[in-house]
Amino acid sequence: MKTALFIALSAIGLYLIVGLFLYLFQSRLIYFPRKEMGITPNDAGMPFEDLFIRTSDGIMLNAWFVPAENPQATLLYFHGNAGNISNRIETIRQFRELEFSTLIVDYRGYGRSGGEPDEEGTYSDAQAAWDYLVNVRGVPPDSIVVLGRSLGGAVAAHLATQVKPRAVILESTFTSIPDRGAELYPYFPARLLARIHYNSLEVMPSIRAPLLIVHSPEDEIVPFNHGQRLYDAAHEPKEFLRISGGHNEGNFVFRELYEQGITSFLSRY
Repeated sequence: MKTALFIALSAIGLYLIVGLFLYLFQSRLIYFPRKEMGITPNDAGMPFEDLFIRTSDGIMLNAWFVPAENPQATLLYFHGNAGNISNRIETIRQFRELEFSTLIVDYRGYGRSGGEPDEEGTYSDAQAAWDYLVNVRGVPPDSIVVLGRSLGGAVAAHLATQVKPRAVILESTFTSIPDRGAELYPYFPARLLARIHYNSLEVMPSIRAPLLIVHSPEDEIVPFNHGQRLYDAAHEPKEFLRISGGHNEGNFVFRELYEQGITSFLSRY
């Protein structure tokens, strides 16, 4: 009896410890910033401007502006939760070949940007990047396409409720952190423990710009149904681009499908 009681109390204690860890240190499960920078667009044969943008709360963000030779639009790009902008060289090249000039920004705490990442902070970072394009570079809002991938999709979705771009593209984006947490940790009250939310599903009805949801059924990190639910919650005009491949490879391995889908969508808007 004592042994069984000891085992039961130990199991309860371990459960509470893991739950406390999930609550207190969840930012470490979401943000994986890399400080060390790799190659630059110039190293890859693309001219660029190395910039620092000040946020409303005084954080200096590092960003790159990579112009296209004959740009059809300006892409405001928000990357995923790991690495930094120097890990997105091939993505930048891909968009440049599609004739997009690109502003890509590192969130606070990533790369050479100051501060530490948090949800509200990343929203402020996105707004600062938008303000830089519109107010400093003089780019008309109706020529800006806001694109976010994975965590960046949640950041882009929030920004799109505050501004009116030409279009919004959300790639491999989750409905919310609590939703994904409940899937990953089914034996814990993930929704109650969540302090970070990124609730893209909630803000979908507030996005009024033309919207493209891009997702793959083979995505091993963000399940396909997240993209479907985001699409269902959004207003028209909206489109869904079903691609193939894993979370970080669909735009490269199935390049033609991906690029044709994006260019076709933007040709209509």
